[in-house]
Amino acid sequence: MALRAQYESNNEIGCFTQLTNNYCLVGLGASQNYYSFLQNHLGKHIPVVYASIAETRLLGVLMAANSKGIIVPDCTKDHELQHLRDSLPDSVKIQRVQEPLSALGNVVVCNDHVGLVHPNIDKNTEEIIQDVLGIETFRQTVASNTTVGSYGVLNNHGALVHPSTSKQDMDELAQLLQVPIAAGTVNRGSTSISAGMVVNDWQAFCGHPTTSTEISVIDGIFKLAEKVSHGESTVLRNAILDDLM
Repeated sequence: MALRAQYESNNEIGCFTQLTNNYCLVGLGASQNYYSFLQNHLGKHIPVVYASIAETRLLGVLMAANSKGIIVPDCTKDHELQHLRDSLPDSVKIQRVQEPLSALGNVVVCNDHVGLVHPNIDKNTEEIIQDVLGIETFRQTVASNTTVGSYGVLNNHGALVHPSTSKQDMDELAQLLQVPIAAGTVNRGSTSISAGMVVNDWQAFCGHPTTSTEISVIDGIFKLAEKVSHGESTVLRNAILDDLM
């Protein structure tokens, strides 16, 4: 099931972490407890690596990534790029791009096969994303928000999106992504889903305030535990919406 964690007393762990099936990256800092926590749960399966982008710890915000590759903004330093290449499997492609929407983690959400991108992302950037990450992309919004990477999280089994996403939009996204879609929150009602959690195909981590109801939705949609029934999922989604109102 999804596990609760904090990065230096900060519950927005997704801002500082990048998790895929092949590696986990953690923002440089005085986060030894958090790093050790991830190492204990992931280290037997994938490398857990300290890194920085543009001399910041905001890895989840600044990079778009999956098991096949990583896209980083042009402000990434040469030594940071080299560190990633030295620390990760050779099969992981790493590419720096010149993109005005430099917070790539906020404008791209993807798994190993498909992704959503900001409607105004540069065409060249989109082509690089398709090539390096090996995915098909769609220019979309989530609950009318263009920062699709902020309001959606995706693995190869399912997707969690902003709780205000309409049923019609969820059906459309499910057809594009070819995975089940659920609406939910993290950190006791936060709609900034990617800031509050990270997930791969077998493990998720979320901020400490995340409620048992929110974790039930996470475990179910990402197939981290026995999936809840459709009826239970509807009840959980309604409960989350009630909490937000």
